[in-house]
Amino acid sequence: MDNRIKNGLRPRPNLNSQFAVSGVAGPAVKPAGRLSVMQAPVLVLNATFEPINVTAVRRALVLMLKGVAQAEEIHPSEVHSATRAVQVPSVIRLVSYRHIPQQSRALSRKNILLRDRNTCQFCGNAFPASELTLDHVMPRSRGGHSSWDNLVACCYQCNNRKGDRTPEEAGLQLVRRPRPFTLHTSRQLMRLIGHKDEKWRKYLFY
Repeated sequence: MDNRIKNGLRPRPNLNSQFAVSGVAGPAVKPAGRLSVMQAPVLVLNATFEPINVTAVRRALVLMLKGVAQAEEIHPSEVHSATRAVQVPSVIRLVSYRHIPQQSRALSRKNILLRDRNTCQFCGNAFPASELTLDHVMPRSRGGHSSWDNLVACCYQCNNRKGDRTPEEAGLQLVRRPRPFTLHTSRQLMRLIGHKDEKWRKYLFY
């Protein structure tokens, strides 16, 4: 028996095994397409229709299957299994109101990459998360801390070039100075993505 069931915990839905992805009027796409759809951004609204977060299609579907959220806008694709089909959401809304504290997000690799838009802060090129690392602007050997204002997203090539030096010593220049990821920063990112998805605009541009 699964230890999670034994301990009274509900197993996380395995969306990869349950669903495949297809276009609304087309055949199932290749695995690479499936991954891109499942990782596509979804705008998350509070129960009051206030935008509060951006998540991936995979997470959005889990919230919908659990009854925590419902779709407000639909993406022109669907995921399907042998017995059911679910349209991919573009915007979801929480069923119950959630209080969002007015404070910075937790310091983590995921949030640093989100703040820096998966863009190397030295060469300015965008990369998949797997091809990025975190760099201490002021090296730890020089007393640099692991903090919002000293950590940036960095590609491996620039990271190797910089080494244990400051950007100035390595002949590199920051695209922008690192800052804490606040609610204002999150809203700015939502609006940037909203320019690419017209379904988001009525929730973000007001």
